[in-house]
Amino acid sequence: MKLYSTQNKEHTASLKEAVLKGLPEDKGLYMPVQVPRLKPDFLANLRRYSFPEIAYTVADAIFQGAIPEDNLKKIITEAVNFPAPVVRLDEQKYVLELFHGPSLAFKDFGARFMAQLMSYFNQGEEKELLILVATSGDTGGAVAAGFYQTPGVRVAILYPSGKVSMLQEKQLTTLGHNITAIEVDGAFDDCQDMVKQAFLDTELNRSLRLTSANSINISRLIPQSFYYFEAFKQLPDDGRPLVFCVPSGNFGNLTAGLMAQRMGLPAHHFIAATNANDVVPEYLESGVFAPRPSVRTLSNAMDVGNPSNFARLLDLFDGLPEGSTWNNMKKGISGYAFTDAQTREGLAEMDRKYGYVIDPHGAVGYLALEAYQKSHPGTKGVILETAHPSKFLEDVEGILGRAIEVPERLAVLAQRRKEAVQMPASFSAFKSWLMEWGG
Repeated sequence: MKLYSTQNKEHTASLKEAVLKGLPEDKGLYMPVQVPRLKPDFLANLRRYSFPEIAYTVADAIFQGAIPEDNLKKIITEAVNFPAPVVRLDEQKYVLELFHGPSLAFKDFGARFMAQLMSYFNQGEEKELLILVATSGDTGGAVAAGFYQTPGVRVAILYPSGKVSMLQEKQLTTLGHNITAIEVDGAFDDCQDMVKQAFLDTELNRSLRLTSANSINISRLIPQSFYYFEAFKQLPDDGRPLVFCVPSGNFGNLTAGLMAQRMGLPAHHFIAATNANDVVPEYLESGVFAPRPSVRTLSNAMDVGNPSNFARLLDLFDGLPEGSTWNNMKKGISGYAFTDAQTREGLAEMDRKYGYVIDPHGAVGYLALEAYQKSHPGTKGVILETAHPSKFLEDVEGILGRAIEVPERLAVLAQRRKEAVQMPASFSAFKSWLMEWGG
């Protein structure tokens, strides 16, 4: 398998290089040279396959023999060992629950797969692999759980102070061992910029083996395509166009859905659902991509003002037979943005109308699908519910006016002691800390 940089398709790398480096040196993002089409008989008989079997078939097609069959099956067995059920709301609307993993967020799929893949590629290395990750909420907890006590690997997780929920913060600050949390006095974009600068710093990369666990790393992105196929097999086969509504921050989840579509997933359209950080819906409207500092919202994991995976979206829609990249993207994706007040009402409405408790990110997805289906009533839509509502306990209970159930593995965190390194939003401070931590 070969991958190229979105900045220059002549710059290619092997799967191992792309996974362990995270980012190309030219500041692009890695993309597969070929996104293969799955065999028609596999797609036609998808309902006969288990979730791990689907995941293996998709991964094997993408990797093109880069990982031996037995090793890949072991990676899939360890990573995809919890369900992704579809829940019916009504004839038009369904919810894909992606919170049944250890950290109760969709990012468990990517983080666990990545941990297994990196562990496989890291065999025999004498020098520790240092993983850097920025989180606006759920990524940190999933990465912490996925890499906890992985031999030969240490993880530094940067998160914005005061801008993640209490339970989200506890998930990444209470494990210890090979997991270090860094509380940054700034926004998520500051955390993301510090991580990106580290990968481009010559001195750091000469001294340390650095890689990323954000969705900028292709090994986080690929497994997110698995559950789109798993969702499709659970839906009624009634001929109606299928639409996926994706609550979006860094846009890795939506990118993975588009890759699944290129592989043969019969998805008619995608909806990008955002909060006030709406640079992609604005681009879809105007054709101008204007990143800006993120603003804090109720759906904090989507508080991203300069989505990293936008480069991959452009790449996927560039060079198609007809039209400009912008026009091609508009045909494939609709964008909607909602305020916190609207999000609260959407969350409460789902409870009243369907008796379904959703988290704030899923509520944004519900509102976007509702808006889309008003003008496209003949569709069936799937909302990606990306996190368990109890991860946002105070907000959800305040909106609903009652207590909600908290899974035991999350409830126990409330009593654990937080441990985090305090840091300004400064790359020089981060670099100095990294040199000492990784030396």
